[in-house]
Amino acid sequence: MPPPWDAPSRSGSDGRCRIVFGLALSVASTVVMMRALEDRGLVGREIGRIAAGWLVVQDLLAVLTLVLLPPLAALSTGGTALDIGALLLSLAITCGKLAIFAMLLLVVGRRIVPRILEYAERTGSQELFRLAVLSLALGTAFAAAQVFGASIALGAFLAGMMLSEAPISQRAAEESLPLRDAFAVLFFVSVGMLFDPLTLMREPLALALAVGVILVGGGGTALLILRLLGQSWATSLLIAAGLAQIGEFSFILADLGIGTKLMPEGGRGLILGASILTILVNPLLLALATRLRDTPVDDSAEPA
Repeated sequence: MPPPWDAPSRSGSDGRCRIVFGLALSVASTVVMMRALEDRGLVGREIGRIAAGWLVVQDLLAVLTLVLLPPLAALSTGGTALDIGALLLSLAITCGKLAIFAMLLLVVGRRIVPRILEYAERTGSQELFRLAVLSLALGTAFAAAQVFGASIALGAFLAGMMLSEAPISQRAAEESLPLRDAFAVLFFVSVGMLFDPLTLMREPLALALAVGVILVGGGGTALLILRLLGQSWATSLLIAAGLAQIGEFSFILADLGIGTKLMPEGGRGLILGASILTILVNPLLLALATRLRDTPVDDSAEPA
């Protein structure tokens, strides 16, 4: 079977197939990245803030991509003109929803959520406090996906920002640790269950190329951009190494591409295989980046 970027769909939209496949290979996993930073105690430092900002922007762009794919699919059916006005209206509605959601969290949530947590703590019930923390986090993530059209990952991140404003945020973070670990385990288990091991034998070259694009293209591009923005080699290497993998949003893009006939079924197996391989390699890259980080590097010169 030819790789998905060479396999024409029924409508012959080869170029659009390549675009969807490339987009799926460009979205790093928030779960993997943040867990790696947490294991190294870097979340609260500058490198953690830069990585979190990168991931938020990436998720926002992925949400906008999900809005653009259906019009591209309609255009690929042949004879259907692309309605620019409808497309711009859809993008405006999506951006408006995201702006309203962020405003509600950062303005209303910063005043209401701390009071809810403080009230739950004053009751003296550890179970009630834990339930309040989990309900706020999961409720915000669910509302982000179902009401405002954002991703669950983005909603969860903004919920964490909202909870951090509470004076007892440290205890709230501790209470959410068991659930966080459980979801991380479920994420990796689900990826393993979806993957077909025969893909390694059927498409070894295509899979190797996909992994190379993620490691060299994704990680290398991140390294170059961070250096151009004036970040040190230490920060740039660690963030680039952490971003050299793909995860949850890649699967969503792949499913939407297959559902809209923009990508054949074989693309999902390659994306899952590339995700598993890059997640396995990612700790090694981070360890290498950490070792290089400990090596003195002259950052006095301006980045190339």
